[in-house]
Parts: sequence; structure tokens; C-alpha cells
Amino acid sequence: MIPRIAIFPETKVIGMRMTMSYSDYKARELWKRFMPRRKEVLNTIGTDYYSMQLFSPTFYDNFNPTAAFEYWTAVVTTDFEKIPEGMASFTISSGLYAVFTYKGDANGAPAAFEYIFATWLPSSEYVLDHRPHFEILGDKYINDHPDSEEEIWIPVKLKKKVNLPPEIK
Repeated sequence: MIPRIAIFPETKVIGMRMTMSYSDYKARELWKRFMPRRKEVLNTIGTDYYSMQLFSPTFYDNFNPTAAFEYWTAVVTTDFEKIPEGMASFTISSGLYAVFTYKGDANGAPAAFEYIFATWLPSSEYVLDHRPHFEILGDKYINDHPDSEEEIWIPVKLKKKVNLPPEIK
């Protein structure tokens, strides 16, 4: 998987959120609550769904599957004038992302993320940035199907280059 590097524009989303960990992963439960109510969100843009994760700044320093993070199921909207009961709003700030296309069902996702964080990221010219991580579930997304496709958006920034004095180079 070779990513494209893209700037994601500021985007408003409305959806449902839940605190969970990878060892107590409840994303399906949240999606089951959100999907029947998704049409309550007014002024939506497009038909994509967002699976978003908000991590602490040190979440990936020493990965721990029991560490808590906030998980969102959401859709894009033009405004936050009317937020349905039991839902919340969030603005994803504009920023640089590595965008990976993942093809497959949910069973292969852990290996894809392991590749991104353990292989691609350390050997790239980027480091993680502290912004939301998310997946965009678009027209090619088919829940639990081997031909399903989605985009994985990982927030990145360029590694800092250290200017060494000429005598050290």
C-alpha cells in the first residue's frame, strides 16, 4: 500500500461518539446505533460515512491495546445549527494526511494498520501529527465484503530536518 499525500480541508461532521479501546472495540455497536438515525442529520454533503478516532498525543508512543480513545461514526454537514439528540458535532481541521486505499473486509484491517504504523511510517519522511485519524467509507465500501474499499486517512507532518554543522556532516 503506497499512500498519496493530500491536504484535507476543514470539514464539519455530526455523528455519535463512544470511548473505547482496541481490546474492547465497540465500533459495530456504535454503527448499529448511528445508521438507523443518520438521516436525522440535516444539510449533509455527499453520501460518505466517516469512521473517526481521536487519540491522546502519546497514544502511539508505546502502543497499548487497552488505552482508551474516542471513536466516532459521522457524516459531513454544512453546519451545526441542529444537532440531533444523542449526537455531537466536530470540526476536522485542515491538514496534511497520508491516504491509503484499503481493499478487503474487516478481518484484514489490523494487518493494514500494522503495515502503516510499523513499516510505512517509520521509513517515510513523515511522523504522526496530533489530529483526527479517520476512514472514509464511500461508494465502494461494502460492509464485511472482501471487495470492499475505503480510504484510511492518517494525519502526518514532515520529520524535522536537523541542520548539522559542516564539521559533523
